[in-house]
Amino acid sequence: MLHRVIIEPFKIKSVEPIYMSTDEERSRFLRESHYNPFLLRSEQVAIDLLTDSGTSAMSTRQWGAMMQGDEAYAGAASWERLERAVQDLTGFPHILPTHQGRAAERILYGVLGGKGKVFFSNTHFDTTRANIEFSGAEAVDCPIEEAHHPSFLHPFKGNLDVGRLDRLIRERKPDSVGAVILTVTNNTGGGQPVSMENARAVSVLCREHGVPFILDACRIAENAFFIHLREPGYEHVSYRDIAKEMLALADGCIMSAKKDGLVNMGGFLALRDQSLAEACTNLLIITEGFTTYGGLAGRDMEAIAVGLEEVFAPDYLRYRIRSIEYLGENIQKFGVPIMLPVGGHAVYVDAHALYAHIPVDQYPGQSLVCELYLKGGIRCVEVGSVMFGKYDSGGKLVPAPMELVRLAVPRRVYTQSHIDYVVEVFREIERTKDGVHGMRITKEPKFLRHFTAHFEPVRAA
Repeated sequence: MLHRVIIEPFKIKSVEPIYMSTDEERSRFLRESHYNPFLLRSEQVAIDLLTDSGTSAMSTRQWGAMMQGDEAYAGAASWERLERAVQDLTGFPHILPTHQGRAAERILYGVLGGKGKVFFSNTHFDTTRANIEFSGAEAVDCPIEEAHHPSFLHPFKGNLDVGRLDRLIRERKPDSVGAVILTVTNNTGGGQPVSMENARAVSVLCREHGVPFILDACRIAENAFFIHLREPGYEHVSYRDIAKEMLALADGCIMSAKKDGLVNMGGFLALRDQSLAEACTNLLIITEGFTTYGGLAGRDMEAIAVGLEEVFAPDYLRYRIRSIEYLGENIQKFGVPIMLPVGGHAVYVDAHALYAHIPVDQYPGQSLVCELYLKGGIRCVEVGSVMFGKYDSGGKLVPAPMELVRLAVPRRVYTQSHIDYVVEVFREIERTKDGVHGMRITKEPKFLRHFTAHFEPVRAA
């Protein structure tokens, strides 16, 4: 029997209370946090869609495995279990544990980067770009053209433009290329998947030019689901085997296990080349910890090993992707413009289209994240010119290609009624959109400004 309702494939065993704040309280909380939801306290938030990273609810199997955590400094049994799990999935012989994905990025791109180097990607996410640029290298995005048009339908909008990549590598010379990074799914580009065909073409091109090919695999299970669903020839291949096939195309991968590892902390760097692994290991020991724990407790490694198995369960992935689609479909019914098709881990709202009266230098995406908090206690994040905008030599904003707001849904945390509440708040967002003002930045750091920047509303003259 075919059921139209996709229920949560789990039962709730422990609950955490949500404080339902008043309109007046939220107005004060937002003002005190300088109109930046990152600076809100957790207890001030009703529905937290700021990120899907490290916000998952762990399973009983994971909690049980944590009790087996071997906390030995060197040679822990927990490390051996994690190493076997990662090697089985990735096929790479050299595994370096880290406390989260950005630590692995800092290590790898610190070794491969430096002044004069350039990295190409379908789209670099914020911490990836920051770690590359911090090394003195340059980060260049090469998404396909369809990725720049939120309302355009394409099954694999996360794909990298292989023709452009080839031209850029030839122009910049292969020796200057630190690596080509394929992020699956493409977070910055709206959580859009990458096809196996595209990954294979990128792999072939990198081998022709002799440049490293790295997968950012933090959402590879969700990407595998879309390949299974949309790419001919994969409809009878398991999600795990699809992921393994894609990983086999690369020279290494970085994974924040806080996403598709279904844990609250952890990550790893996996590499094929021994000399590169040795160089990265030196940095790992200096900055993270010894090679058999890398900044992780034994109990964390146990949880990751289980999570990397559970995430490929068919019932879980069907529920996960369908619940995100449900949110996107229902807010779109009110006329809220979103990135189409709906991505794997989040719904991305096109704030530029929603608030067409707000100029890009007044950050319409930041206005939307503030409105969602004011109207419903919902916390989310701007993925536009606050996160990715630059300044030219005259101090004028060079805006991001798109002004998006990401509603990232934590794994196994919220039920359909929570999502229905978010939909209800969006009805009010659409109804009151014409009265919303832009924002201006009053304080910002040099790197990753969206985390700590201060804002204030731009009032009408």
